Amino acid sequence: MNRKELEQQMIRAYQRDEGMMVLVFAQWCVNHGLDARELYRRAYPNQAENPILAQMMENTVPKEESEDIPDSTILGVLSLFGNDDLACVVSEEIRKREKQV
Repeated sequence: MNRKELEQQMIRAYQRDEGMMVLVFAQWCVNHGLDARELYRRAYPNQAENPILAQMMENTVPKEESEDIPDSTILGVLSLFGNDDLACVVSEEIRKREKQV
């Protein structure tokens, strides 16, 4: 495998993993009755609509059909991909939810 092929393979792997991260975020939002697009806009107000988020929203399932996604998991996944601003918004929502309990 030459260097260009290796680079392309790494790019595809990152894009696949990024898509999985966005899907986990979108499903976590569904599970907690939150609008993933709105949380994303709060985190990144200067960015346009995220096409990967829009695509992954179509792949979510109703809360009743989903496995639980622990808060620590979503925060870890977001941090792993450097989505610190989004992790902050998610943390705010977690704190709001915990205050209601």
